Amino acid sequence: MGYLRSALSGLATPEKWVEDWMRGGSTNSAGIRVDQDTALTYSPFFAGVRVLSEDTASLPLFLYERMRPRGKQRATEHPLYRLLHDQPNDMMSAAWLKEVLTSHAVTWGNGVAHVITHPRTGVIEEIWPLRPDRLTIGVKRLGAGKFVRLYRYDDDVNGIHTVLLPHEVLHIAGLGFDGVCGYPVVELAANSIGLGLATEHHGAKVFSNGAAPGGALSHPGNLSPEARRRMADDWENIHRGIDRAHRVAILEEGVTFQQVGLPNDSAQFLETRKLQVSEMARWLRLPPHKVGDLDRATFSNIEQQQLDYVGSALNVWLVRWEQAVLTQLLLPSERQRYYAEFLVDSLLRGDTLTRYQAYAVGRQWGWLSANDVRDKENMNPVEGGDDYLVPLNMVPAGRARDRALPGLEPAAAVRAERRARLLAGRAAVRESTAEVWARRIEESDQEVADLEAEQLGALVDEHLRPARGRRSLAAFLAALSVLYADDGPIMDRLAGLWVPLMTAFAGDVAEAAAEEVAYEEPVDLTVWAAAYARSHAAYQVASSYGQIRAVVDKTEGTPEDIAEAVVERFTKWQEERPVQTARWETSQLPNAAARETWKEAGVQKVQWVARGSETCPYCRRLDGAVREIETPFVAKGDEVEGADGEALTAKRNTFHPPVHPGCDCQVVPVVD
Repeated sequence: MGYLRSALSGLATPEKWVEDWMRGGSTNSAGIRVDQDTALTYSPFFAGVRVLSEDTASLPLFLYERMRPRGKQRATEHPLYRLLHDQPNDMMSAAWLKEVLTSHAVTWGNGVAHVITHPRTGVIEEIWPLRPDRLTIGVKRLGAGKFVRLYRYDDDVNGIHTVLLPHEVLHIAGLGFDGVCGYPVVELAANSIGLGLATEHHGAKVFSNGAAPGGALSHPGNLSPEARRRMADDWENIHRGIDRAHRVAILEEGVTFQQVGLPNDSAQFLETRKLQVSEMARWLRLPPHKVGDLDRATFSNIEQQQLDYVGSALNVWLVRWEQAVLTQLLLPSERQRYYAEFLVDSLLRGDTLTRYQAYAVGRQWGWLSANDVRDKENMNPVEGGDDYLVPLNMVPAGRARDRALPGLEPAAAVRAERRARLLAGRAAVRESTAEVWARRIEESDQEVADLEAEQLGALVDEHLRPARGRRSLAAFLAALSVLYADDGPIMDRLAGLWVPLMTAFAGDVAEAAAEEVAYEEPVDLTVWAAAYARSHAAYQVASSYGQIRAVVDKTEGTPEDIAEAVVERFTKWQEERPVQTARWETSQLPNAAARETWKEAGVQKVQWVARGSETCPYCRRLDGAVREIETPFVAKGDEVEGADGEALTAKRNTFHPPVHPGCDCQVVPVVD
């Protein structure tokens, strides 16, 4: 369907910057040019943007890891922690990035940054802000009910023209209506900002005229044009400007001065300027004192206004940041374990007496320790300060808890019961996980198959059956090798789709596999899954290239005959391959990822379990076999005999199922 917001500009549908250039800027009732640059010259609007941006930037953003059964700890070992808390790139601090993106989101409606990942592992390494005036955000339809947000970036100065996918950006959006972009506040508030700028412009003009309104000189006689011009010039030279204000005027020949226009107090000049300050606070959802309007601020209500600001105007921007990190920077498999959160304590700190009274309540009733209090006051811990106490007639909270629950079963028994329950439902869990991801893998391979059909069709038309020129099989084969090269477009697209997909799939499998053996430590298969995805993508690309070469080599006849055979092959891919790929990967990856998880958990042996063995003579031979986890069930070159005596030769070391297409077997841990 293309972009919902067109990235092309023409006479029929010009881009907004073209309209602004032709009209001299955004239209508003005050007749003042208002855009994202001029709006920031209006001090109340700049103050509001600055408050939201600087307050967001000043708060530390931490990546936390959830602990079991409750609690959290800072995930300092996660690659995102350093980027969000310390330095997102070589040129910026984390505070600077938050300040820039928030200011873009407030003024333009969208703050977008480019997320740069490692080409092999997919781990995020840098985050760079993008200029909003060079960015076009739109949506492209992929299929029935499937849409993807696209980010087109055009930098004519540096010659950069690219389209970024959602996993390549961090997008902080303001209030919007379509789920794609935020409203540009500057455009919506153009009249209010324009009126404020017009008021400032009027005041500047008044002072440039000596802080007095314009007037007229009246002469009793008739003056020639030259005399009138000379009189006006003399008056301007003597009285125009602040430095010449209030000079004594000497009027000759009956000349009189008559004031024209209203004085500033009659035009409610100051009232208009005050009103526009409140108007800017209203547009940005800020309490007036945040933009310098203290008319209604008192010692009794300023603290409540500050709390209201943190809980409403600022909080929504913090939530937008936190959820953007969760949904855009963390993998689906990580979201149950990690989350980002701002620390707002510094903005909510009361006076010393109020803080100490709150600490006393927490300390007395057992939810704060001495070291918890010292940590909040930026003091070092003390020995023995980690005890949690309850009221005086009781005992330390930890001992009370232990004494109150004397009948608990040992942790080992609980873990054994949990493991038995999980092992009983292992097959159902893996099947449900595979079903969820099978559709996504099928869709990804369908996208690649369609791309191959498009590219191969173009090569066939160009070299094997061109409308003009000679047919050249050699040129077709040369172009084919470029198409399926390691750095070619097919490999780029397939790896780009499979690395994040397989990483998320492996994360789900790892979580379930760890629970099967009651392993509670975190298992990170990000690097392994990225390597797995790239190797399988390379295998499929090589297979596709080999199949087309085989078709060319085996087809006898004219180039037209070869063209027909090639078209028949990639048409068959489009119709059959995605389903086959999904079935293979949903059998291969779960077993492989589970084995990697068990290795990390310290499992020593695994067992082959055949499912559907009545139709699988090869797997029936392997059913029940137990191997050391580093020993293959079938070594490369070994043969597995079927029921009819026909042998299947292993082309690789087989550490886990599948051993052949259509195999539904599983490998399970052997735990003593």
